[in-house]
Amino acid sequence: MNRIAFLLLCLSLNCPAQDSPQQLMQQALAAQQAGRFEEAVRDYRVLVKQYPNIFEIRSNLGAALAGEGEYTDAIAEYEKALDLQSNPTVRLNLALSYYKSGNLQKATETLKQVHAEEPANMQVIELLGDCYLRLAQNREAIALLTPVQSAYPDNDAVTYLLGTALVRDGQAATGEQIIDRILRNGDSAEARMLMGTTEYMAGDYARARADLQKAIQLNPHLPGVYTYYGKALLKSGDQTGGEKALEEALQLDPNDFTSNIDMGVLLRQTQDYSGAMRYFRHALEVHPGDPGVRFEIASTEAAQGRLPEAAGDLESLIKDEPDFREAIWQLANVYIREGRKADGESERALYMKLSASRQAEGQLAAKGSK
Repeated sequence: MNRIAFLLLCLSLNCPAQDSPQQLMQQALAAQQAGRFEEAVRDYRVLVKQYPNIFEIRSNLGAALAGEGEYTDAIAEYEKALDLQSNPTVRLNLALSYYKSGNLQKATETLKQVHAEEPANMQVIELLGDCYLRLAQNREAIALLTPVQSAYPDNDAVTYLLGTALVRDGQAATGEQIIDRILRNGDSAEARMLMGTTEYMAGDYARARADLQKAIQLNPHLPGVYTYYGKALLKSGDQTGGEKALEEALQLDPNDFTSNIDMGVLLRQTQDYSGAMRYFRHALEVHPGDPGVRFEIASTEAAQGRLPEAAGDLESLIKDEPDFREAIWQLANVYIREGRKADGESERALYMKLSASRQAEGQLAAKGSK
């Protein structure tokens, strides 16, 4: 007897027939399986009031709510179910609800737990890799996907995700090997996207623009394609076209981390500081604590003349990221604008020291590679 059948039997033994939870459970299951999620939610809610500590009812209610697109409520039910019983499938459903609601940080954290429980689950690997890419955590994606791609070279999804991560991390040579594998299957939006991104990273914006435009023609819904098309247009001097492409990217995915940052930077350049802040704040919601976004927020505060706020945010950022040279230089300028010349000069001296150290490390690395 499976768990649901056993549960139904237990419910029928403990309640009179006229208000049988067994019948209600059967109705809810039938409605859920038929895609009538509103009916299923209604019946599960009645059951959960009577039996709040039954794992199956909580998890099924979460699934029905997710089917309705009510992800916040679904998350609450999944979490209550997991408090009652650990279950990788329900944890994956929780991660999917976070993902679909735009909370990529929580989705990533939850998927990492599922991956630890089920390391061979390809759905989990692909979703986690996609989350890493959407959060611009390219090295985490590379670490996750490299051994998987070696073990499963014919998995096109993993190959594409890995190639994207490598290209965005600046590992063009390795990324091109991945592109070649994808191109063996013929021209595709994915191949054009990777070529365009590689060309963008190499500074060949004209070719990047052409390949990314072709990718859009082949698949306008490919994640990130409008983002990098917009970036290529901006680098080519087409600000109007670039802004339009970024708007399209955000229309397709309001939680596109990179597009939110790029739109914020664009608006700050036109002195639309409140508009810029909206995009930066949303980027920080997508990826809480991200140092780059925190720097953009502080820079916008400085541009607005909100110097005490900018100084406080930069000080907090440098405390967390002591080698963030751009933040140190920005803080030096803010201090000087505040009339704190000695503090400003101290920060500039620290910036120069870190820059010299970075240059020396680069020279040593160059000698070692010869």
